[in-house]
This record gives sequence, C-alpha cells and structure tokens, in this order.
Amino acid sequence: KHYILEDENVLVAYKTSRDHAIFTDNKVVIFDTIKKINRKEIYILSYNSIIAISITFDVIDAELDLYLECGHPVKLKFIDLEAEDKIRLRLLYTYLSRRINNEKIPKDLYIRLIKDDVRFITNPKAFEEE
Repeated sequence: KHYILEDENVLVAYKTSRDHAIFTDNKVVIFDTIKKINRKEIYILSYNSIIAISITFDVIDAELDLYLECGHPVKLKFIDLEAEDKIRLRLLYTYLSRRINNEKIPKDLYIRLIKDDVRFITNPKAFEEE
C-alpha cells in the first residue's frame, strides 16, 4: 500500500513464507525478509532500469531473472507451481518483455493480468494488436 502509487495497477503479487513481490504496471516491489537478523529489505525496481529478462521453467518451479542497467542480476524463484501459476508467469514475462523493449502492450494481455484471467489460450493470435 505504501509503495504503490494511486495511479498504478497491480498486475500480480507473489508471496512465499519469507518474501513477497508486487508487480505493477510501472515497477516491481520486492520485500526480502531476513529472519535471522530480524531485517526486511525493500527494493523498488522501475521497469526502465531493467535491460533484459529471462525465465526458466522446471517441472514445478520457475526462475525469473531481471538484469538491471547497473549490471546487477535479480533472481526471483517460484516454487511448487500449479499450471495456472505457470500461465500467470508466462503472461507476466510477456508483459515485462514488451515493457522493457518499449513495445505496445496488448490490451488483452494487460486486462488478463489485472483480472487474474489465467485461462489457457490456444489461439496464437490472442495477443496480437487490435
């Protein structure tokens, strides 16, 4: 709430037992909790600072890598994923890829993320421009 601006929309949020991340239409906010020393670190990364991304899927896990302008990689690991979680990650990856490459975001993609519509789409033209 304190890190999201009024004019921003939350696309997707992830939470683990320790950390969580919120992806908006402008940035990602990462909350990293280090329980051993009772400390929470909060990172706000503008999509403008991300120069490349990659995603790797395993059977039930995935890793999203964000490479920043400064050369620092940020690795986000997702574990125990269901099929819907993988679809949601693919949608997010497509959004981020288009965003960091200054490409137009298809309206359908944006709406699906905001409405958490993770139905499997078999039509390859589903994300084409209108």
